[in-house]
Amino acid sequence: MENGISVFIIVICVLFSMYFSATETAFNSVSKIRLKNKAEDGNKKAMLVLKLSEHYDEMLSAILIGNNIVNIACSSIATLLFVRLLQDNDLGATISTVVMTVILLIFGEISPKTIAKESPEKIAMFSAPFLNFLIKILKPFTFIFKQWQNMLAKIFKSSEESGITEQELLTIVDEAEQGGGIDKDESELIRSAIEFNELEVRDIFTPKIDIEAISVDSSKEHVASVFSESNYSRLPVYEKSIDNIIGILYYKDFYHTAFQRKTEISEIVKPVLFVPKSKKISDLRKELQEQQQHIAIVMDEFGCTVGLVTLEDILEELVGEIWDEHDEIVREIQKVSDNVFIVSGKANVEKVFEVLEIDSDFEAITIGGWVMEVLEKIPAQDDIFESDGLRVRVMKMSGKRIEQVEITRLVEINQQQQ
Repeated sequence: MENGISVFIIVICVLFSMYFSATETAFNSVSKIRLKNKAEDGNKKAMLVLKLSEHYDEMLSAILIGNNIVNIACSSIATLLFVRLLQDNDLGATISTVVMTVILLIFGEISPKTIAKESPEKIAMFSAPFLNFLIKILKPFTFIFKQWQNMLAKIFKSSEESGITEQELLTIVDEAEQGGGIDKDESELIRSAIEFNELEVRDIFTPKIDIEAISVDSSKEHVASVFSESNYSRLPVYEKSIDNIIGILYYKDFYHTAFQRKTEISEIVKPVLFVPKSKKISDLRKELQEQQQHIAIVMDEFGCTVGLVTLEDILEELVGEIWDEHDEIVREIQKVSDNVFIVSGKANVEKVFEVLEIDSDFEAITIGGWVMEVLEKIPAQDDIFESDGLRVRVMKMSGKRIEQVEITRLVEINQQQQ
């Protein structure tokens, strides 16, 4: 009878050991986002898990105290049981140690932690009510251990930041994509949103040479032809030179007010926003929305026009290229083969290098600027050079401007040849 009671107590202790081990792993692995969604739907156990997680140190102390109590009790009772059965103190203690180590290792540690890791939310919500009760009972002990933890934290204070860095967040997105939680399009959208705040106007603006603009003294027939040929709904208006832009002319205002009337263009020109190249596009987006404008003129430190940036340019950094029925679709990066790419001279050099999976330092913004930076001259068509593990051939020039280049990755080609 006595032996039966001992076996029963041992089984109960092992079950509690399983509970404590599973609970510890579950609370370490649980997704707070999923729990918050459940809590918002009215799940009280999810709310309790979130509440307990807010006092993690206190909860962990209670788990560890409980687990140690049942493990020590289990080992002690097992030792008495085997000594009684074998009637040999040394042999009974040795066999008890071996048997209980195996049992606790398999059933008290490995099995419950494996199960809890696979279903952390379910295990956490299942164990939360009893754990909450246990924390209240062990409050005096957890308070003492909490003070001890605080003292150790002060002595061994870490200088590392505890918050999630941007790189860690991007890694989480990559893991979610690989795990099938989100698809490639969702991953790209999230990555764009995360990196959005780092971008400046200099990274996305349209250079001055590509601006379609009109003089304030232009004839109405000329303005109408520019609107017709460009298909733009807004045109910058300058006085004397494009370095002195005075505002924006809207298509509707021009045709409804000025085109068939005596109203002068200067009378219907709307104010325009002027910004430096260093302005963050996240700040510019807010400013454009607040002022109900779609275009900003980019200026340099000398007050000259550098280019322009539109609200559409900013949105494209989040959702990718936006084409309408009038746009000529231009692919900035065309993949010819695994190692050969046709790239527009206007393409952002940083984005191109990301596609090519190459790390390098450069000051240029576009591929055309990078080519000139490397060559230290204005190239001619069919000029070829090698840099950063790439062979670059200038395919097309427009005056002194690089329109298109062919880029070949040399690193992978050499590896394939070897």
